[in-house]
Amino acid sequence: MNANELRTKYIEFFKSKGHAQIQGKSLLPDNDPTVLFTTAGMHPLVPYLLGEEHPAGKRLTDYQKCIRTGDIEAVGDPSHLTFFEMLGNWSLGDYFKEGAIEMSFEFLTSPQWLGIPIDKLGVTVFQGEDGIPKDEESAAIWKRLGIPEERIVYRPREDNWWGPAGTTGPCGPDTEMFYDFGKEPCGPDCGPGCSCGKWLEIWNDVFMQYNKNAEGVYEPLARKCVDTGMGIERTVTVLNGKKSVYETEIFAPIINAVEKASGYTYGSDSEKDKSVRIISDHVRASSFILGDPKAVTPSNVGAGYVLRRLIRRVVRHGRKLGINEMFLCPIAEVVIEQMKGPYPELEENRDRIITELDKEEKKFLETLKQGEHEFEKLLPNLLKDPKKIMSGRLAFKLYDTYGFPIELTEELAAEHGMTVRREEFDEAFKKHQELSRAGSEQVFKGGLGDQGEMAVKYHTATHLLHKALKMILGDHAAQRGSNITAERMRFDFSHDAPMTKEQIAEVEAIVNAQIQKDLPVTMEIMDIESAKSSGATALFGEKYESQVKVYSIGDFSKEVCGGPHVEKTGGMGHFKIQKEQSSSAGVRRIRAVLE
Repeated sequence: MNANELRTKYIEFFKSKGHAQIQGKSLLPDNDPTVLFTTAGMHPLVPYLLGEEHPAGKRLTDYQKCIRTGDIEAVGDPSHLTFFEMLGNWSLGDYFKEGAIEMSFEFLTSPQWLGIPIDKLGVTVFQGEDGIPKDEESAAIWKRLGIPEERIVYRPREDNWWGPAGTTGPCGPDTEMFYDFGKEPCGPDCGPGCSCGKWLEIWNDVFMQYNKNAEGVYEPLARKCVDTGMGIERTVTVLNGKKSVYETEIFAPIINAVEKASGYTYGSDSEKDKSVRIISDHVRASSFILGDPKAVTPSNVGAGYVLRRLIRRVVRHGRKLGINEMFLCPIAEVVIEQMKGPYPELEENRDRIITELDKEEKKFLETLKQGEHEFEKLLPNLLKDPKKIMSGRLAFKLYDTYGFPIELTEELAAEHGMTVRREEFDEAFKKHQELSRAGSEQVFKGGLGDQGEMAVKYHTATHLLHKALKMILGDHAAQRGSNITAERMRFDFSHDAPMTKEQIAEVEAIVNAQIQKDLPVTMEIMDIESAKSSGATALFGEKYESQVKVYSIGDFSKEVCGGPHVEKTGGMGHFKIQKEQSSSAGVRRIRAVLE
């Protein structure tokens, strides 16, 4: 079964169980400052898991593109990917553990669906921790369905607890499903969840019973929900009897393109194979980030920095395969062709993907040239050292000042019979990372996930600001993204010139006038076409369901939005724009507070 067939079958199965298919969302989450990318299928559904009513009902299913950056260093092994697709189904206060597990079991084992033999499956459940009880209920359901007791393993929080997606939000125990590759156990404790390579996780049912608040307290949710995720790449691997996601039809054409660019035949050398896998994954991830309707471009901060890091890693690994010229774009073209069916935005944004990859690759090749030039300048002094050792601090300076990778410094040093003090470099690099992380943590505090009072006020304020900008600048001033914490809001919009002081003052005055009027905030559900024809503003690049929520703030503003919002504008506070600046070409950014 290939990826397209699995995607179709999954949606078909859950539709047959009364689930409405909803649209997957952008890779760049709106209003959640706790993460850079959409990391799981549940991410766009956080408001609904916390109690908002979803216009499509209580049972939902979809496929979602995801990026996880925590695993970048692990990419290249048989199962880790930066970009992956997640199949999901949700119950918003409808069925719970029994319903979710029974449906998972049926889809996995029924000959009509995936037909995986029961003796190839094992599961893990939560063993209980921090006053949260052992999940004996899930274990009993699996046992009743026919999973042998020795293949039902209790695991701790780090293995069988999911969420929140950021620092706050819905979370709970989960049960995970594993496929047994048939390898010999690595020891007496080897069972589902063991990382020896015998077991591969393919599906995860999360039981959202708690909300982690800003104080770190787990509060029981009034409405229990189910969130599940099945990774397409891993499941296709299993269904086709492959040992690695890179052996599937998903990666075959991409790997062929890498072979063509490098002249290297995949499977000949384990180190070079790893480089092929890293290039394949990273070009795929970069193409999806650049092809997203809310795309970021390579930069030195946030999501743009992750994108830059992915592209630069590709170039470095290309050099390991002997590629010294431009090679990214033909591989990206293969990704676009292969994935444009389920993700038409790749075709729509093809020009941007190719232009930005080309630009960043050229830029990095220049960086490498400059770094090599700086190394050559240092060389006469370095060669005077009888021990032929280059200091790690000097290597870090090349990295920090010129973006020159340590691996290439080591390569150049080796060519001249020298070594680099790697521990010294690693120490300097670690200190640099800690400083960066400390800076990031200031940015990623709070989040819409906690549905805190201030976050909700700021979310409502984005609607007032959006309308005020259109009134002062014109209808072209459309929202291009927002980011909210409990302390402030950030709002990106289309406009190609800095706002004047007068325009900023006028926008502030309009927003504050609506707050003072204490306008009622009302919501109605309607189909997307009726919403647009009624004058409701819909967000740029957003994929909407057939039924949507439309929030009206008095007669002032009307927008398609998932919520949540205040009931009246009166208690929101005084709106103040702190900064107005450029975000990217044709996009401006406002930072504002409610005082």
